[in-house]
Amino acid sequence: MSGLISLDECERLSAEQVHDLYRRHVSRSQVSLMTSFGFGRELVDRAEGAWIWTRDGRRILDFTGGVGVLNHGHNHPRILAARRRFQEARRMEVHKTYFSPYVAALGHNLAALLPGDLSMSFLPNSGAEAVEGAVKLAYKYHGGRRKRILRADIAFHGKLLGSGSLTGGGKTFRFPEIPGVVTFPYGDLDAVRDAVAAARTTRGRCDVYAIIIEPFSASTMRSCSEEFLRGLRELCDAEDIVLIFDEIYTGWGKTGSLFYFMRYPGLVPDVVTTSKSFGGGKSSISAYIASERVFRKAYDNLTDSLLHSTSTTYYGFGEETATAIEAVNIVVEDDYPRRAREIERVLAPGLERIRKAHPDTVAEVRGAGALHGVFLRGGPRLLDLAAKIAPVGLARDPNFRVKLITCSVIDALYRDHGVYTYYTLNGDNPLVAAPPLVAGPEEADYFLDALEATLAQGLPRLLTRFVREKVAPRWPSAS
Repeated sequence: MSGLISLDECERLSAEQVHDLYRRHVSRSQVSLMTSFGFGRELVDRAEGAWIWTRDGRRILDFTGGVGVLNHGHNHPRILAARRRFQEARRMEVHKTYFSPYVAALGHNLAALLPGDLSMSFLPNSGAEAVEGAVKLAYKYHGGRRKRILRADIAFHGKLLGSGSLTGGGKTFRFPEIPGVVTFPYGDLDAVRDAVAAARTTRGRCDVYAIIIEPFSASTMRSCSEEFLRGLRELCDAEDIVLIFDEIYTGWGKTGSLFYFMRYPGLVPDVVTTSKSFGGGKSSISAYIASERVFRKAYDNLTDSLLHSTSTTYYGFGEETATAIEAVNIVVEDDYPRRAREIERVLAPGLERIRKAHPDTVAEVRGAGALHGVFLRGGPRLLDLAAKIAPVGLARDPNFRVKLITCSVIDALYRDHGVYTYYTLNGDNPLVAAPPLVAGPEEADYFLDALEATLAQGLPRLLTRFVREKVAPRWPSAS
C-alpha cells in the first residue's frame, strides 16, 4: 500500500508538517489553540525526569507533571527497564482467559497499601472508566433498587457519558446523562444530609446508592475538611450508601500522602479510584479498589463474575500491569509522599511571597504537596482590554478574561524562561504548579524565580504581547 508514513518518516516530520496533518486528520481547532503558545510551535526531541528538550535544543522545565500522569517524571529508568524486561522475555500481552500473575500481584500490592478492607481491584484503561466501574459496582451492590447518586458541584470525574454526568461546572454542550444525579455544594455536609433525607422512596427507604467525591479537587485546588469526610463516612454507614473517593489525579503521593484521604487515620471509603501516575508515565491503566464487603455482594458469584469488564478483549493486561507494579514500588521505595512534602516546603511559601509582592495580580494561591494553583486577576482596565480583544462569542464566557490573563502568563513563562505550565479548564482556571515528584527544591526555586520575573513585567505588557502574536485563538471552556 503506497502513501503510508513509516516510523522513520514520522520521526523526521517538521512542526509545520505535523500541524498540517493535525488539521487534516485530528482537529483544526487544536492547532489553532495550541499554537497560541510557544510549546504548540515546537516539537520535542526527548524528555527525562522533570525536563524536556526540544528539537531546536531548548531545555524546558516541565512543571505540569503531565497533568497528574508524571509523578515519576519522563522516562523513569526503572519504568523503562521493567517494560524492556517484559518485551525481551516475550511475555504474553493479551488473553483474559489465562490467569495473569501481573494482575494477581498488582491486586495484592494495592490491597497491601490501602487501609481497611479495600482489597478487591478492577483494572480498566482510563480514569473515567474507573469512575464508571465504581458507580456501576455501587448500583449493582443495591441490586438496582436505589436510583440516585450524589456528586459535588465542582466535581470532575471524566468526559465519558457516565463520568461526564457526574462532572460539575459549566458545560458548553449537554450530552445524555445517567439518571438520578443529585448535586450538592462541595464540602457542605449539611447539604449532603439534606439531599439524602430528600431522597426517600414512598416507603421511606433511602434511595441513594452512592456518593462520589474528590477529597482534593485538582481542578479547583479545594479540599474537603476532615470533618466533612468523616461525616460522609458516618452518613453512608447509617444509610448503607456506597462511598466513592475519586483520587485519579491525587493518588501516589502527589499531595503529600499516598492518597489524600489517607492523611486521616481510620477514614476508609467503600471504593477508591486511581489512574494517571499509576501507570508510571508509560501505561494507560487505572483501577477502582473496592471493599471486600461491597465487591463480593455485587459481583462475586458465578452469574455476575463477568458482568463488568473494560472490554471483551483487553483486560488480560500484561505490560500495563507489569509497569504499574514497578511504578507503585518506586512510589513506596522512594517515598513519593515525602518528596511531595519537600517540594511543598519550597513551593507554598514561595508562592505566598509572590502573592504578597503582586497583590493586584495574584488573588490567591492554594494547594497541597506538589499540586498548587495560582489564581490570577486583573484590574478593571485590564479586564476591559481582555474583553475588547475577545473573539466574537467568546466574550460571553464569564471566565474568558481570567483565562486570557492566565494564558498570557503561561506563554511568557515558556517563551522567556523555558518553564512549561498549564491552567485548569474547570473552576476559576488557576495556573497550575504541579511538578513531577522526581523534581527537587532547585526546580521549585527555578519556577518561582521565573514566575516572579514574569509577573514583574506587568499583566498589560504580557497580555498585549500574547494577543499580538495570536489574536483570535479558540479558547476552551469548562468541560
